[in-house]
Amino acid sequence: MKKLIRIFLLPGLVALGACAREKIIPDGELARIFRDAYLINAYTADQGIRTDSLEIYEPVFRQYGYTTEDVRNTIGNFSRRKSAKLSDVVEQSIALLEQENDYYKYEVGVLDTIDNIARRRYTRTLLSDSLIRVGTLRDTARLRLRMEDIRPGEYVVSFSYLIDSLDDNRNVRAAFWLEDAAGKHREEVSHLLRRRQRAEIKRTLRADTSARLLILELYRNGKPLKRPDVTFHNLEVRYIPATETAVDSLYTDQSHISIFADEFFAAFAPDSLQSALHGAGDRQ
Repeated sequence: MKKLIRIFLLPGLVALGACAREKIIPDGELARIFRDAYLINAYTADQGIRTDSLEIYEPVFRQYGYTTEDVRNTIGNFSRRKSAKLSDVVEQSIALLEQENDYYKYEVGVLDTIDNIARRRYTRTLLSDSLIRVGTLRDTARLRLRMEDIRPGEYVVSFSYLIDSLDDNRNVRAAFWLEDAAGKHREEVSHLLRRRQRAEIKRTLRADTSARLLILELYRNGKPLKRPDVTFHNLEVRYIPATETAVDSLYTDQSHISIFADEFFAAFAPDSLQSALHGAGDRQ
């Protein structure tokens, strides 16, 4: 940070020296000007914009009521001030930048916390089955699940399984996907199921507004199935709404609280205050 500010100051301001008209900017305001100019400098560098003159910073100078000449005079004046150093002003501008950085980090943290609270609050378990034991061909129908009324958000599918040595099928897979109104598959994932060892699967499918169905096929191999011998444990499908949807729902649910209610804001409108004051005067 110091290096970037120094790169900005030395070629742009210090080399210009002092001018005859002595309008000196107080150190505190000069530090704020440096802070704002540094932010411009950082932005232009990020965007690849060349800045060969001070013109780009003139709006900042005007905002504080100064001109480019005033800034030049002030920088040049430091060489004649024994008790003041330009580096002290630079350090002050760095401190201002760090304060703002800490503030915005805190604000982002607050927003992330609200987002996470909202998402957790409206997360729903749509399907839960602790044990599915399949030992006959007829039972395999239980391993194809169809879920309707799909909404935008994330669908987390998780389970563990064990295929016994008595299972006569090979290259068995578990597959899940979303379907739109036309029956087109979206977000399809497929997993080869291992034999003779318990394993876990967890995948997330992201649905947009086009999704209509969620299909789970936990046991298939593309051929006529033979005798199965497989057990599924802790099958679960959780729905996590999109962050924007969850936050909107949280606000709607909390809108009955007085600080969010329309009556709270109306009470502080100018017309309401005037009515309240007149009413109090009439009662006296």
